[in-house]
Amino acid sequence: MTDTEKWRTGVRVVRADAQQTARLGPGGTGRATVVDYLGSGGNQTWIGTVTVQPGAKTGTHHHGRHEVTIYVVKGRSEIRWGERLEYAADVGPGDFVYFAPFVPHQERNLDGKQTVDFVVVRSDGEKIAVPLDDKPVDHPEVVA
Repeated sequence: MTDTEKWRTGVRVVRADAQQTARLGPGGTGRATVVDYLGSGGNQTWIGTVTVQPGAKTGTHHHGRHEVTIYVVKGRSEIRWGERLEYAADVGPGDFVYFAPFVPHQERNLDGKQTVDFVVVRSDGEKIAVPLDDKPVDHPEVVA
């Protein structure tokens, strides 16, 4: 392979409409992979999008040994974390949230009318999401 051929395949454009269809179309799970780096020579990062429907929340979960960062694109969310989801922070457009490995957490959309859209980056290409029993405290400590 020549350098010219290598450079041609070194950039991948993922169109917004493809992401929306994958997240919200028939069979959509609210999540879509943007780049998983398989076949590109990279394997240490996963980037995707997540949409949380109005009034919905994810199950309590963690991502194993992965570090995870989310960027809030649209909407407002309450992020809860801890063994019993005893900590909480409200986040909105432009905010980033970092999750250390093995930290139990949940994303909640408190708006009953519009979705919350995130861009998600994980420190590995594996799609580890470990579901946990949901035993949240009634009143979490709000962390700024």
